[in-house]
Amino acid sequence: MDVMEKKLYTATVTVEGGREGKIVSSDGVLDMSLKVPKELGGPGGHGSNPEQLFAAGFAACFEGAMGVVMRKQRLKSEGIKITSHVTLGKDADDGFVLSVYMDISIKGVEMSVAKQIVEEAHNVCPYSRATRGNIEVITNVVD
Repeated sequence: MDVMEKKLYTATVTVEGGREGKIVSSDGVLDMSLKVPKELGGPGGHGSNPEQLFAAGFAACFEGAMGVVMRKQRLKSEGIKITSHVTLGKDADDGFVLSVYMDISIKGVEMSVAKQIVEEAHNVCPYSRATRGNIEVITNVVD
């Protein structure tokens, strides 16, 4: 386990009511309702859910890690786009599990180089490092 040597930033979010509740960040920027999706037997509608929030956080962090890799290699792109899919499912023992699948496009970069950037970003991204060996994470580099 990696030990944190230096704290850089702490996000603080208060959740009340779980999947049918509300989330508010300490700075007030994040302030929204949570709703259980229809696919999980809930009402759906206006509100997010933990899987959407995890998908957004992982993809944003991963794109940042790709930027770190590209700066170290002095590479530039015309833009990066990540579509992140987080799936909630069940394992063989009927326990809840997550999986992540990301479609990643790096405009203006040769496909073989893009794949190498994505591979290296897994070693930089704290979400990748935290989930490694715990959940399935698949990255698909697309044009």
